[in-house]
Amino acid sequence: MNNVQTAIAAIRNTDRDELNQIIEAVKLQQTFLAKTSARSFSIGDAVSFTGRGGRTVVGTVSKVNPKTIVVDSPSQGRWKVTASMLKQMA
Repeated sequence: MNNVQTAIAAIRNTDRDELNQIIEAVKLQQTFLAKTSARSFSIGDAVSFTGRGGRTVVGTVSKVNPKTIVVDSPSQGRWKVTASMLKQMA
């Protein structure tokens, strides 16, 4: 059994209070990861991400929020993107 399967099996055997604690821990970890990702970007960075419909959007960081990044794309407008979805371009 891998770690995910072990975690799922453990979750299925928990009561409501323990489940709420697990949910809170997951939310805190997601917030931590989002903020860590956001700190790796700065205004002016060239970035890309996969937008709606699977198309690749290329643009420049115009604002860095605690969890999200605002990206300006000359051809596709302004996007507010979760930092973990962005890839820095060389």
